[in-house]
Amino acid sequence: MKKLFVAIASLAIAAPVWAAFKTVTLAVPGMTCAACPITVKKSIAKVDGVNKVDVSYEKREAVVSFDDAKTSVQKLTQATENAGYPSSVKR
Repeated sequence: MKKLFVAIASLAIAAPVWAAFKTVTLAVPGMTCAACPITVKKSIAKVDGVNKVDVSYEKREAVVSFDDAKTSVQKLTQATENAGYPSSVKR
């Protein structure tokens, strides 16, 4: 029983360290060709804390999963802008 308590207590202490992954959809209207999503995806993927990036040319959007302890939406939009593709949060 004592081992179980120690294990549960350890998890409770470690819980705040776990990543809080969030997902955001960015509108990227400046993508004008089928090759543009490659550049957008590479620029977002380089941001520390990004877990997954899916970019759609047809929808002109990027869906990004990221660790909000390591990065922010502002850093994601800055990355696309630096690559020549300004973006904003899609509502």
